[in-house]
Amino acid sequence: MTNKARLSLFAPLLLTGCSDYQWGWYVLDPSTQQGRTNLTFLMNGFGDTIAVSLLSMVFAMLLGFAIALPALSSYAPLRWVNRVYVESIRSIPVLVLLLWVYYGMPTLLDVSLNHFWAGVIALSIAESAFMAEVFRGGIQAISRGQHEAAESLGLSYWSKMRLVIFPQAFRQILPPLGNQFVYILKMSSLVSVIGLSDLTRRANELVVNEYLPLEIYTFLVLEYLVLILVVSQAVRWMEKRIAIPSH
Repeated sequence: MTNKARLSLFAPLLLTGCSDYQWGWYVLDPSTQQGRTNLTFLMNGFGDTIAVSLLSMVFAMLLGFAIALPALSSYAPLRWVNRVYVESIRSIPVLVLLLWVYYGMPTLLDVSLNHFWAGVIALSIAESAFMAEVFRGGIQAISRGQHEAAESLGLSYWSKMRLVIFPQAFRQILPPLGNQFVYILKMSSLVSVIGLSDLTRRANELVVNEYLPLEIYTFLVLEYLVLILVVSQAVRWMEKRIAIPSH
């Protein structure tokens, strides 16, 4: 098939992107009642987005730390448990896990589960595998001499981890933790498919009402951009606060 023939096949697809779309920024114009109402409706989604992301981050860190500890054990079966969990969870798409938690977990455990907690549970489980690897790498980065020094002081395993190893490892893992929180913020947009009224869900609902998708989704992009820039700056500030002075 010639290049000209190939182009003729894809011409209809290419031309669909050159539609006579009429931009209507009035839909988000803060000087009008309609614009103010729409902007308020969109920005009210910040609450659910931030709440589900923060809770998922906390639970993922706790679960990830618990999963990381077996990887540090000298007992092979414990290390296998860690690898099976991490590789299994990382292999499941977040959206698939979210749908299974929302629809499958209530049936399996005979419990009621609302949109919010289904999102928190699914994101926590999905992120815990990555957190486990972050914790494992940070702890293993601490030199063996630090472990031996703590043991020579007569500290128990948990005291050694709490007082000596983990405070040093935290400096190592803070940047990856910040990256993972940004990842959770972006993945939280998936909870819109199960009905949680987050930023993405509200944007989709407004598109249905106003029929102006490009304006509304552009504003959605800006919302996530501002949110993630704030988180990134906060992480950098924390890094500077806990950094060891070079002199």
